[in-house]
Amino acid sequence: MNARAIHQNFLNKLRQEHGNVESSLVLIPLIFLFLIGVVLIVATNLRNSDFSLAQSDASSRAISGVLTSSDQIIELNSPDSFTHMKLLITRRQHSLPQLVPGLVALLGGNAVVDVNGVAVMENLN
Repeated sequence: MNARAIHQNFLNKLRQEHGNVESSLVLIPLIFLFLIGVVLIVATNLRNSDFSLAQSDASSRAISGVLTSSDQIIELNSPDSFTHMKLLITRRQHSLPQLVPGLVALLGGNAVVDVNGVAVMENLN
């Protein structure tokens, strides 16, 4: 077979219709639904990993006493005069990837994961 015959054979196979329109109409929403599921899975995993990192940052900063400008310290009042407790709150923000273009705008939100980490600060006396 020469190249022209192979080309004609390929074009003949392409022109044949062995499917129907309904299958392609079902395929488009199915792909969209699959991508939405992937977005939810990615968002959940990123939130869990960011929460773990924020909690780890809060714990290590509370022990070491090295703070950043974005950290927040809350002092807790205690009836015991010898107990003075402070809470350290750290924040972590991460933007989500846009796998389905226009989905976030359609839902009216923003694609950002915002988590907090909390730890009790140690007294450095």
